[in-house]
Amino acid sequence: MKIAIVNGPNLNLVGNREKSIYGDVSLSEYLKNLADTSSHEIICFQSNLEGELIDFLQKTQVDGFIVNAGGYTHTSVALRDCITAISIPVVEVHISNIAARESFRHTSLLSAVCDGCIFGFGLTGYELAVNYFENKKI
Repeated sequence: MKIAIVNGPNLNLVGNREKSIYGDVSLSEYLKNLADTSSHEIICFQSNLEGELIDFLQKTQVDGFIVNAGGYTHTSVALRDCITAISIPVVEVHISNIAARESFRHTSLLSAVCDGCIFGFGLTGYELAVNYFENKKI
């Protein structure tokens, strides 16, 4: 099984920014370990640019996507439309519990078009999403 983990703006700063929310382990370090220990092929992509995220989702052939769109979660109709248009299952992941944060973060434009959502379990959310795909046997 081939799974792509797609991360949006500012997630390259995890481990350095707002450690009380995101922890002190870098996202790249965590995802490298996840990929190294998984029985699946995991590819990772991060961009601070909305169009690059959309291009990646449209062009990448995988069995499933795990998407943490960062701030675009709450603002990007274009990213939502992209997820709707592709025929590959998507799980939305957020490191923090977006429902427990500032009110503008409570609404995800992506959740309704994803197969499932995992919020608030820290970096472990990515592993939970991989497990979902494994159990779904896509």
